[in-house]
Amino acid sequence: MTKAELVSAIADRAGLNKAQAKEALDAFMESVSTSLKAGNEVRLVGFGSFVPVKRAAGVARNPKTGERVKRPAQQTCRFRVGDSLKSTLNS
Repeated sequence: MTKAELVSAIADRAGLNKAQAKEALDAFMESVSTSLKAGNEVRLVGFGSFVPVKRAAGVARNPKTGERVKRPAQQTCRFRVGDSLKSTLNS
């Protein structure tokens, strides 16, 4: 599902027009991004959690050339699936 398809689905389900649905989705994504950048976990009970993760610097390998390159430390995000979503996917 693309962002445009998600906006359409939100608009249909929530009874909004597409502009309002896009604005709501953009606000959600910005809020989650801001919270993760601050190092805070975002929990949506039953759906899942977005968890910020710090990756240490290390050495990686270019799969095409086999050359070893330094990988800088960085912050990334992981998603942990909630129980309701997990049971929906497995039913």
